[in-house]
Amino acid sequence: MKIKSTLSVLIIFFLAKSVIAQEKMIQLEDIWASRTFSPEWVWGINSMNDGLYYSSLNYGKDNVYVTKYSYETGDSLSTIIDSKDLDGISFEDYSFSTNEQKVLLPTETESIYRHSTRSKYYIYDRERKTTQVLSEGKQRLAQFSPDASKVAFVRENNLFIKDLTGDSETQVTTDGERNKIINGATDWVYEEEFAFDKGFQWNASGTKIAYYRFNEEAVPEFSMDVFSELYPSQHRFKYPKAGEANATVEIFIYDLALNNTIEANIETETEFYIPRIKWTKDENVLSVQRMNRHQNNLDFILVNANDGSAKTIFTETDEAYIDVTDNLTFLNDGKHFVWTSEKSGYNHIYLYNLKGKQVRKITKGDYDITDFYGLDENTNTVYFASAERSPLHRDVYSVQLNGKNKTILTNKVGTNSATFSSNYKYFINQHSDANTPYYFSLFDAKGNEVRSLKNNISLNTTLSEYALSQKEFFNFETSEGVNLNGWMMKPHNFDPTKEYPVFMYLYGGPGSQQVTDSWGGSNFLWYQMLTQQGFIVACIDNRGTGARGTAFKKCTYQQLGKLETQDQIEANRYLAGLPYVDGKRIGIFGWSYGGYMSSLCLLKGAEYFKMAIAVAPVTNWRYYDTIYTERYMRTPQENASGYDDNSPINHVEKLKGEYLLIHGSADDNVHYQNTMEMANALVNANKQFDLFIYPNKNHGIYGGYTRLHLFTKMTNFIKQNL
Repeated sequence: MKIKSTLSVLIIFFLAKSVIAQEKMIQLEDIWASRTFSPEWVWGINSMNDGLYYSSLNYGKDNVYVTKYSYETGDSLSTIIDSKDLDGISFEDYSFSTNEQKVLLPTETESIYRHSTRSKYYIYDRERKTTQVLSEGKQRLAQFSPDASKVAFVRENNLFIKDLTGDSETQVTTDGERNKIINGATDWVYEEEFAFDKGFQWNASGTKIAYYRFNEEAVPEFSMDVFSELYPSQHRFKYPKAGEANATVEIFIYDLALNNTIEANIETETEFYIPRIKWTKDENVLSVQRMNRHQNNLDFILVNANDGSAKTIFTETDEAYIDVTDNLTFLNDGKHFVWTSEKSGYNHIYLYNLKGKQVRKITKGDYDITDFYGLDENTNTVYFASAERSPLHRDVYSVQLNGKNKTILTNKVGTNSATFSSNYKYFINQHSDANTPYYFSLFDAKGNEVRSLKNNISLNTTLSEYALSQKEFFNFETSEGVNLNGWMMKPHNFDPTKEYPVFMYLYGGPGSQQVTDSWGGSNFLWYQMLTQQGFIVACIDNRGTGARGTAFKKCTYQQLGKLETQDQIEANRYLAGLPYVDGKRIGIFGWSYGGYMSSLCLLKGAEYFKMAIAVAPVTNWRYYDTIYTERYMRTPQENASGYDDNSPINHVEKLKGEYLLIHGSADDNVHYQNTMEMANALVNANKQFDLFIYPNKNHGIYGGYTRLHLFTKMTNFIKQNL
């Protein structure tokens, strides 16, 4: 009896301990200081030429090294390069030459804008085991020629070529000057909105380089104060706001053998953009994509690299706008290319010939292709991801180039994302769902899972110790008959007989999505913390968001904020009608475009929202850049009411609820000006609000304890006002 009694006590003790463990409360420090919930990740995997092996950057206690691994087994086969062998050179990244015998190593890297950097580069020769400095000072965008005999790079806005065989250096351009002329790189707005900063490309033989030349003399300058010394310094850069002058852009082609440069004759009489260039399989033919300023007309142009002559082989138009992608692959036959387009109403994959004629539509249906991974010409197989299952999900597929035998390759419902080996024999899949962290595994091209890479068991064990809620999906129909998707997280120990306050999160920008069956990272844990404190957290994707076809995405054209706000107000009313929601206590939060939306909801929806937090918001579309804003709104000169009717700064007199504005003073993207002008308008309207500025922080507002401070500030505001 005594033994049984003791055993019973032990069982009760361990059960109690288990229950207590599952009732742990999340602290902000767990999320943004101690990183308790940081997931395992598969970093920096680069497929090697044979497609059977990959390389990865690794960090030791006192060294950085690149290791070669087997795709099939995951075994570490050899160390390719180790900083311990480089006389103290500690590199931050690496890139191989085409033959993988030489490696470019950037060091002492510093940021220019959000994505661009400059570094001191070294070249490591694997065969000779020697290291040499690329050039004097710091360079940008260094890249080997296809035969690894040369390296092209940009320094002080000029394009250079270093000959590694004779250690000579050619300066291709000489007129580069900050805030005036840029050769071989992009200006701020191209980098941010067309998502690239390397403005040059080698042809396949390495005999020619095509490069961009930006003349931004006429572009107005923007300035930001940097607070670090007794007297603040000022950072000035060219930033074209909506309706203002853009840089003029030209494409040049430099012939290394002839040491001469020709201009691509692509008709530059009217305002236009060149969002992409790419060499065809012919070393003397360059493809150029040219768009008008409205971004609803795209010309696909082929340029003769010997004389600069050009021919438009086809033109794509849209009543609203055309999204630019990197989904262009030229076939080895030299006669065809694969391309994606939304012209059918959904994004799909097409085969064209180099005369500009559509050969066939490879994929079809009422769903969007969301990622194009490439084409294996050995098997004539195209690989892609789509939202065919639903807008909430992503699956990886293959299909034959003739459009037949479409096959799903991934085996878990949720969000899947693939990284293929160079020969398409394998792909590494990243899977997650709304309540499960990332799971990385290796698949073969037929969809067989070969092995697990990272399963985040440790994180799942940690999560099991906390009182967590499930993220649940729902949808509802608005009064206009629009069906909207959303997710909700209810308080732990939810009681349907009680009424709870609701904290809504949104982004809402064109083509974006927040309502997906995927892991939400740090914000998800913050929302869990809020549910533990008695809040319902919810998110709804309004009209204008992605993966539901062009009609749903582009209906907000020329009136950003109007339909989106209507939908969020409808979402508020839907939530308020639920029996367990306190309809008088609904707040909303967003960042960037989401901050714009949360501000607009609080003002135009003053009768519905009790509070709002806006981080780094656009408050007046006239303050934002040309490419993004005009893509969706045209220019202020053409569409003044579209700009003004739905800019929060013009609705401040409607404010009734509590409003917290937050911004980084060094935000080069959504300028601090937006918040300062909003604050001024609120003061002039005699409206009380809260304001917090993070000195010298950019659009991401991070570094050190910054995120912990920011989310503490927001959490306190929510608890005090909701």
